[in-house]
Amino acid sequence: MKPIRTRTGRAMAVAVVAGSLALTGCSNDSGSNDGKDNSKSKDDAAAQSTPVAYGDAKASQGPAEEVAGAKPGGVINVYQQSDLTHMDPGQIYVSDAGQFANLIHRGLTNFQEDAKGNLTVVGDVATDSGKASDGNKTWTYTLKDGVKDQYGDEITSADVRHTIERQYAKFIFDGPLYVQNWLSGPKYREALPDGPFKGKHLPDSVLETPDDKTVVFHFKEPQPDLPQALAMAGYSIVPEKRDTKEKYDKAPASLGPYKLSEYKPGKSLTLVKNDQWDPKTDSVRHQYVNGYQFTNTVDQASQTKRLIADQGEAKNAIQFTDPVDSAQMSTVITNPATKKRTIQGYQPYVWQLSFNLDSPNMKDKKVRDAITYAIPNQSMVQADGGRYGGEIAGGLMAPTLPGFDPKYDPFGKLKKPNGDPEKAKQLLKEAGVKEGTKLSYAYSNTPRGQAQMVIIKDALKKIGYSVQAKEIDRATFYEQVGKLKNPYDLYMTGWGQDWPSPSTVITPVYDGTQVADGSPNYSHINDKQVNALIKKALTQQPEEAAKTWEEAHHRIVEEINPAAPVYYSKQIQLYGSNIGGAKYSTESSYIDINDLYLKKP
Repeated sequence: MKPIRTRTGRAMAVAVVAGSLALTGCSNDSGSNDGKDNSKSKDDAAAQSTPVAYGDAKASQGPAEEVAGAKPGGVINVYQQSDLTHMDPGQIYVSDAGQFANLIHRGLTNFQEDAKGNLTVVGDVATDSGKASDGNKTWTYTLKDGVKDQYGDEITSADVRHTIERQYAKFIFDGPLYVQNWLSGPKYREALPDGPFKGKHLPDSVLETPDDKTVVFHFKEPQPDLPQALAMAGYSIVPEKRDTKEKYDKAPASLGPYKLSEYKPGKSLTLVKNDQWDPKTDSVRHQYVNGYQFTNTVDQASQTKRLIADQGEAKNAIQFTDPVDSAQMSTVITNPATKKRTIQGYQPYVWQLSFNLDSPNMKDKKVRDAITYAIPNQSMVQADGGRYGGEIAGGLMAPTLPGFDPKYDPFGKLKKPNGDPEKAKQLLKEAGVKEGTKLSYAYSNTPRGQAQMVIIKDALKKIGYSVQAKEIDRATFYEQVGKLKNPYDLYMTGWGQDWPSPSTVITPVYDGTQVADGSPNYSHINDKQVNALIKKALTQQPEEAAKTWEEAHHRIVEEINPAAPVYYSKQIQLYGSNIGGAKYSTESSYIDINDLYLKKP
């Protein structure tokens, strides 16, 4: 999620390994501003798959390449509907916090993005993207000199060890699981139940820190994607000396170009320059503006209205992760001057209606199929911006993934985009479901969530259900539906790959061995055949693995149906006229937060 243009002449070690394909393409909206349909298509998404480069030491050296025309000074205003989900890196797995992490956190590695969206994994706190040995089972990282936290303490290998080991502690429940699982297996918490907080550590045979500058990961299986996993915000460094456990989520220590100055929960957040950040150690980030002022009480409609008007402080403002309000979309795309101030791209997310397989109401596959047929997918797309907001989904794999099949549509959604309620009723009759059966539907209290709720509730009412809609605050939505014993029957969730490989979709969301509180396996699917196919694919070479992932995907969608595919997501965001350097980041799928400056500070 931290892109930047690649310097001319930088040396790169290109690695085309299992699963390491990355999003490219879609930068600035350079299409015409005449109101015509310039929305992104599946063809644009398909063009977003080229090999990731693994950068060497030269590619990882700072400072980052300057943005043409950039000027220092001023404060950028950030509009958000609600508070950030998390600020503790170990808890970050949702896009708003991931975008925020670009500004204050740093990890061992990072993604560098050029003007065309091509990605390179570079060393961030480390000197390079990592040195693999023993067939990708061992990875060695050397730390850069001069990387300090906001208090002036230099980062050492002890801080990296602490960062990895604190992921094992029970209070960390919302972040990524890749590295822990690779090091210690699905039951990783048993290896270090209290994390590092009671003086115990992982053995050197698993995680080794032979000196202050060296970190060595030892895996039982090859892990060629480790540099990409470590680039996730969830593995950003938490200095051991500064760790306050649960309290860290409200007051994290910064390693990045900005630091937290003031935080009013639910209201606002202020970032100022971190004077301990050294641009010579950072090949990705900039520190053009003096700070960022977050207002976390501006709903999507108000954000869009303010940015369309482009008056006063709105000229210096951006949408952070929220898109243009769908009700005002036509105003934005038909006004050339306004449309010129948008960024667009095809996101990696698939919106799906997740069924809680632990709920008695969702045990019967005929019931799940009936609800899937009943959903009016096209109405759901229209509620999220129409052709600028998404496209009808046939499966659970996004068009941005390699191997995507545009013809895959087992529920016939392309032929019947508004659903098939008659078929749904027949299936419910076969399942013996009585008219008026109650279902509990959880939704996020956002404009998108509320619109989706109305459509889902109406569609299920037409096939005989009485839906009890349960509102959840946006900031805690995924935490609530991520609980194993949540009280809901179904809920809309969105998932996108952590890097462009089916392994980062099927494994975290549908692997039954990872069912746990906080896991993104929101349906609680635990199918032995799917689990076996995942295990098989993870050990195969890319071509063989692609076939296995496809087989797993088909079984999940057609034979189990733990989640109904609804639509593939697109992004369109607005920014003020005084914002410079704005472009779409194919890595974060939002505005590229690292290149921004004010034209007139």
